[in-house]
Amino acid sequence: MLSREEFVRVSLEINLFFQRIMKEHLFFLETNLQPVVPGYITEARGLRLSYDRLLSETVYYSNGVISEEALKSNEIVTPYTLEAEEISSNLTGRSINTRITRAEQGLVSNPNYNCGEWFNIASYINSRSLSLVTETIGFKKRLLSLVNSCRIFISLYPEMLKHLIQEAEYYSEILNSLQKGSLPRKTLCEELNFWNYIMREHAQFIDGMLDPSEAALKETAETAAKKFEKLVEECIKAAESKIKQDSLRATEEIKNYKAAATMGLIKCEIKSIIPPLLADHVLREANHYLRLLRMLNK
Repeated sequence: MLSREEFVRVSLEINLFFQRIMKEHLFFLETNLQPVVPGYITEARGLRLSYDRLLSETVYYSNGVISEEALKSNEIVTPYTLEAEEISSNLTGRSINTRITRAEQGLVSNPNYNCGEWFNIASYINSRSLSLVTETIGFKKRLLSLVNSCRIFISLYPEMLKHLIQEAEYYSEILNSLQKGSLPRKTLCEELNFWNYIMREHAQFIDGMLDPSEAALKETAETAAKKFEKLVEECIKAAESKIKQDSLRATEEIKNYKAAATMGLIKCEIKSIIPPLLADHVLREANHYLRLLRMLNK
């Protein structure tokens, strides 16, 4: 069981990370759906704006409460997030609330902060997040079903839609456990395999969305995907210390690759169909996984 202080801190850190991830999922859906289905575009936008409102509150209550490790990990925002949002907004014509990002950039950690007083607030934010992510999962599943039955077209891979659902379900699982005062009970391989699988798919999506002329970048992405696939296959057989270290090294490598790709896309130096915000998005997920791996390796 988590102490009151741990519950508040972990709840706010989890929601800071995943609320932004979820709202960006909806931005990608909103901007890749076709004009022929305006109802689904409106629904995606409505859910995204709900996350905006909730994330704004979460940021407010997180100041001084969250850990220095969470802030330094660059999983909440990176040095590129604000510019990636501005460029992606201009390219798609969809507004993005960058005030939230600016507020996140100003977050600080205070180890002496008495965060126990935010227990009810953290519980309330978890409850609202759980309700919203449940609605989001339902929306994503409806879209995937429509895409798979060729009733709508979206310029995202069906496998990417499935990927978005899996991340939302993972978030939902954490929220359900937090509301019971703990974190999900998973084996090491269950936890590592989830994130190694996510990293593998990121590499595959990047490979598939790069212009065919970007041969070197595509080759690096393909190599990374194979590396994470091997980690998933070997997890049960390998010693715990080895699989944790191997996962850490592989994630460090793909984090650096994603960071370079994000900068390249922002500067218009890479030919692709990847919006800068998507590159920054997957970079933050790698940063989050790295923090988890460093905790596991201590």
